[in-house]
Amino acid sequence: MNRNVVITLSVVVFHVAALWALQTGLLRRAVELVVPAEILVEFIEPPAPKVVPPLPAPPAPVKQPVAKTPTPVKTVTPQPLAIADPTPSPNAPVGVIEPAPVAPPVAAPVAVAAPAPARVELPSSDADYLQNPKPPYPSMSKRLGEQGKVVVRVLIGLDGTAQKAEIKQSSGFDRLDQSALATVLRWRYVPGKRAGVAEAMWFNVPINFVLE
Repeated sequence: MNRNVVITLSVVVFHVAALWALQTGLLRRAVELVVPAEILVEFIEPPAPKVVPPLPAPPAPVKQPVAKTPTPVKTVTPQPLAIADPTPSPNAPVGVIEPAPVAPPVAAPVAVAAPAPARVELPSSDADYLQNPKPPYPSMSKRLGEQGKVVVRVLIGLDGTAQKAEIKQSSGFDRLDQSALATVLRWRYVPGKRAGVAEAMWFNVPINFVLE
């Protein structure tokens, strides 16, 4: 009884081990180890290197001669010349030769003379008919010995009267300056003229105060 059990267990274990060996590939490895594989060795000769023939050198470029384009020459068609016919046909057209146009004469530039400046006549206070009195000499200036020259600038109108006046050059003494200024404003004048026409002008009137 025990022997049969042992044999049965041994068969079962063997089958289990065989199945496990098939699954894990141990059986295949065992077969490979038992049956040596036949190794075939074949000596393959390497192919002979191909000899590449050298490439021929490229030919040198040949310069093509450049053909020069000939310059077109303008051909002048000769004009027919008129030949005098001593016996022309009565129906033949008669040519008329027109004279060449004459350039108009160039007129020389005429120098335009500048107009002469208008003549200016300055006013005057020395005319006898004006009867202008001399400026009074201040008594205080006489006692103090004041004397000198006063130049009064006067604007003379068209009617010969003084419009306004101012001291241009002082004598150094106010009394003498004021006496000259007041006198010049009362005087009458010959008005100034430009091109013969009366015009208002400024005029300088000198007055000297001298002690005798």
